[in-house]
Amino acid sequence: MREIIQNYVDNKTFMGAVLVAEQDTVLLSQGYGNADLEWAIPNSPATKFRIGSITKQFTAACILLLQERGQLKLEDPIKKYLPNAPESWDKVTLYMLLTHTAGIPNYTGLPAWDAFKLRDHTPQEILALFSNLPPDFEPGAKFFYSNSGYILLGLVIEKVSGMPYSDFLQENILAPLEMTETGTDHNRFILLKRAQGYNSGANGFMHAEDVPMTLPYAAGCLYSTVSDLLKWERALFAGKVLSPPSLQMMTTPKSGEYGMGLFIKDAAHHGVVTHNGTIDGFDASLNYYPDKQLTIVVLGNVQTSAPDKIAEQLGKVAYGEKVIVNSDRRVIRVEPGVLAEYAGHYAAPPFSTTLSVEGDTLIATAPNGKKYVLIPESETNFFLKEIDVQIEFLRAPTTKKVSSFIMTQEGKQTNVQRR
Repeated sequence: MREIIQNYVDNKTFMGAVLVAEQDTVLLSQGYGNADLEWAIPNSPATKFRIGSITKQFTAACILLLQERGQLKLEDPIKKYLPNAPESWDKVTLYMLLTHTAGIPNYTGLPAWDAFKLRDHTPQEILALFSNLPPDFEPGAKFFYSNSGYILLGLVIEKVSGMPYSDFLQENILAPLEMTETGTDHNRFILLKRAQGYNSGANGFMHAEDVPMTLPYAAGCLYSTVSDLLKWERALFAGKVLSPPSLQMMTTPKSGEYGMGLFIKDAAHHGVVTHNGTIDGFDASLNYYPDKQLTIVVLGNVQTSAPDKIAEQLGKVAYGEKVIVNSDRRVIRVEPGVLAEYAGHYAAPPFSTTLSVEGDTLIATAPNGKKYVLIPESETNFFLKEIDVQIEFLRAPTTKKVSSFIMTQEGKQTNVQRR
């Protein structure tokens, strides 16, 4: 497991903390890279990370708690709680908001979002950004992931409970579960052991844009640690948060693979209840395999897709499956004359790349100018260190000249033709 994680640390796509536990037995809990690069403060299991959309499962649990207490029903129309909502929302129910089937446009995908996110906004101001837009589709007709629905659910929680979203969450979930390292974030908070958020670019790490944390609200405003999220998974799936019927409702796919604040996936025959979270400078992945009571938490303070990939591979290891990492690969030297035969432009739209030889190294240059070293395992097979990509060069049967390569990326194969 450590080798898998280190592979992503080495290629500079991951810094953060990782925890793996079977039931209450922690198999791995470790920090990687730095929480603050400027002060060279290392990440640890105690580091607090923004967890983005993992927040949604907490919001969903709050709504289900309120239903258990008889204070609302999932079949209730949103207009019962927001009477000034537009006419196009007349058929929208709380259930549809929880399951992303309401058809309400996603506010973080709107053209106005880039300017809107430059300063703090109240939930009511966020609501005004999308409330007058036409629906993407008829309510209940299909699934489309929309942060807007969880903004509305946060407002419903406040309206029904009579207290701010953060207070309701603290009083009804975080405090009872002793999740003392989890809470709603705010840019102005002095938060001990908070990780700084970074992006990974061609020249290394750089600070991510500091987006106001009022903007994600009930769709993505939480911070947490790997240990606290283990407490959450253990309590949620042990029935200590919700009644059995509510938990069943939350974890049963309603449209595709989505339940309520959670994806329920087969994960190659090992069922996994999962959700990731992406927010400027941070990426997170929270996963629970019910049959082994296996929890995998990957919290990163670099905004890349590495946490999901790490979590998936750690899951395979936990089930005894083979995972090949770069340290397993045999590296050989290929003569520059052979490498020169591979030089040229290759494309399989929308993907394209240009291969060239620099010294005794084969280089792939992306359209944006970023360069990747192709490392040889054999005379025809190469891999990339930075990303999960393997390449096998093919020759035309008649001319024996290089005509294409097979690119395998995260298990998916693409035939890329030489142009």
